[in-house]
Amino acid sequence: MDYSIIIPAYNETEQLPATLSAVRASMAASFLQGECIVVDNNSTDSTAETAQLHGADLVVFEPINQIARARNTGAHASQGRYLIFIDADTRIEPSLLLQALHQLSTGQCVGGGAVVHFEGKVSVIGQCGIKLWEWISKSTQTAAGSFLFCLQEAYQAVGGFDERLYASEEVRLSKQLKRWGRRNHKMSFTILTDTPVLTSARKLRWYSSPQMLGWVVFMLFVPIAVRSRKLCGFWYNRPNKASASS
Repeated sequence: MDYSIIIPAYNETEQLPATLSAVRASMAASFLQGECIVVDNNSTDSTAETAQLHGADLVVFEPINQIARARNTGAHASQGRYLIFIDADTRIEPSLLLQALHQLSTGQCVGGGAVVHFEGKVSVIGQCGIKLWEWISKSTQTAAGSFLFCLQEAYQAVGGFDERLYASEEVRLSKQLKRWGRRNHKMSFTILTDTPVLTSARKLRWYSSPQMLGWVVFMLFVPIAVRSRKLCGFWYNRPNKASASS
């Protein structure tokens, strides 16, 4: 198997059909052999059945509700030389997958990510937030969790996603992969900019601007909070006004 696309999913019945449709269309554009793995992260809805119905090659179950652990479970079940992690509410274009696979096939790239755009119209706060992240991502060569690709060899060597973390695990893995790449054949870690990934803006609907700003400030001043699931509720809790699967 050339590559594995891994999608962690917790109660994602509504989002998975569009995500998997985009993944299957992108895979069809590549001559390499790939597989699509959905990790049902202890969902209470029909996430697993939806994944099977809409094109996942394999659905695996992870009972502990944690993003890092779910991604690692998917990687453990994978067979690909290259790993591509995509969030369940994120859509990719064929050109982006082809670029990522090309980068990994050169032997000069350990991994990378892509710039991220929100789907549809978003608030000024949302626009500013995504622009700020784009600047950080490109200037520090750090991948967003919504789209991260890497060599299976490098992923295994650094131990995968850190399961002590309940958020920012993609930031830590980006750093570890960059370090491994520099030590091994001076490989680069690349943020692709030609084709952005499109991710849901649902959190902008779920939370007010003051709430989101408060989360950012809190994480900046209390970085150890990423080791607590309770303190990382922004990533794990869904407000009552949000449906169980949206």
